[in-house]
Amino acid sequence: MNSWHELPHAAFDLETTGRDPQTARIVTASIILVDGQGDVLKHHEWLAAVEDEIPAEAAAVHGVTTERARTEGRPAARVAAEIAGVLGSLFAAGIPVLAFNASYDFTVLNRECGRFGLTPPTPAPVIDPYILDKQVDRYRRGKRTLTALTEHYGVSFQNAHTSAADVMATIGVARAMAGKFPVLHRDAALLHQAQVDWAREQAASFQDYLRRRDPAAVVDGTWPARS
Repeated sequence: MNSWHELPHAAFDLETTGRDPQTARIVTASIILVDGQGDVLKHHEWLAAVEDEIPAEAAAVHGVTTERARTEGRPAARVAAEIAGVLGSLFAAGIPVLAFNASYDFTVLNRECGRFGLTPPTPAPVIDPYILDKQVDRYRRGKRTLTALTEHYGVSFQNAHTSAADVMATIGVARAMAGKFPVLHRDAALLHQAQVDWAREQAASFQDYLRRRDPAAVVDGTWPARS
């Protein structure tokens, strides 16, 4: 059986209004489908006319102001429905979707779908380079951000923090990791299930570390979407 990276796979990223996935609203989104060689087959882009104000801090990261979103964007409910539809079709076809720190993006999408009375897709199979990197190279020092991983794995990364650039960087990092670590050569569904366990174990380990100073610290290890 071919590994996931030798077959078509997609990647998904959101840029939003904030850091809390329970309250953040979608501003932009990208989904890109590639073949087993990493060549682009389909490219989807969205800009939402977000109903909330986009904080200056968030706009400084992704470059989209409230004015631009409302002038150029499409209705937020329609954007959420289309994103959910594309992802649902990919998952139904068994095509894995890569997402860096997937529990953030899929939680945001789930909350948006809930706001608009939409049914979110069941996220499986998902491949998360953030979880994979911490598993296969757990003792490496330094940051684990997407930018840090592109530097570590030698992946080109321009226009960081735009959803399209982040998607292509995610694909590049994941493919580089698959080339370096044979343990990641698996069927997508099996790798998805492994990441459920790895995410839980990583969160528990980090929680234990935090509780040395804060006995009440809690780290949610639910993956790929939080309740």
